[in-house]
Amino acid sequence: MRIIAGLYRSRSLEAPPGLATRPTSDRLRETLFNVLAPRVKGAAFLDLYAGSGAVGIEALSRGAASVEFVERAPTALKVLRANLARLGLATGFRIHAASVKTTLQRINPLAKFDLVFLDPPYDAAAEYSSTLGLLGGSAAGSLAPDALVIAEHRKKERLENRFGKLERTRLLEQGDAALSFYAN
Repeated sequence: MRIIAGLYRSRSLEAPPGLATRPTSDRLRETLFNVLAPRVKGAAFLDLYAGSGAVGIEALSRGAASVEFVERAPTALKVLRANLARLGLATGFRIHAASVKTTLQRINPLAKFDLVFLDPPYDAAAEYSSTLGLLGGSAAGSLAPDALVIAEHRKKERLENRFGKLERTRLLEQGDAALSFYAN
């Protein structure tokens, strides 16, 4: 795994061992950031189910103003912290070592995220509707007015077109994966 572009381009990242964490592939991350390119610089980015941190670190590399990582698995947190340290990153990010639901319920009400990426374990299908439901409902106040929420999921798993205030605006498929883009 490597950083695709920006300040840390071509630098390597580690992934947690085993199959519990499935990092977003380099190719899919490149596709994602090609779409997000005009919106990343200066953005407040929320990386839910962060795992190794590859997506949030890519956002920092490309000029995001800040990234908040949310991850509760101890093994993934250890790798995430190691990846940030390996790159010499000490500022511009915050790590929430808690569940996504808990974090979204407790997040600073003044925080306004421009971009939100979520990639729960594929086998935790209920996490998609739960998290998107929160972002389109009680946690919608944490989204900037023109925020974009992106969910990575299996191509064969179809997510709803609407979650409260969030409506799907785009679906990109690549290999066995898909990216669903939602706007409020």
